Amino acid sequence: MARLTAADRRSLPKKAFAGPNRSFPIPDKGHARAALQDLPKAKGLSSSQKAHIRSIAEAKLKDL
Repeated sequence: MARLTAADRRSLPKKAFAGPNRSFPIPDKGHARAALQDLPKAKGLSSSQKAHIRSIAEAKLKDL
């Protein structure tokens, strides 16, 4: 997984983020895997937000 710099993150389109407020960037498979691993530790997210993030990350893994 390539590390995202602040400039890289700003340049990503809105649809590259799965969570609220541009959280959980998922531009590639590595970030999709990381999102799935970090999701149980995420605080302040509702169960529906977590389900949404999980579905986007899983779809990205299938697409790429």
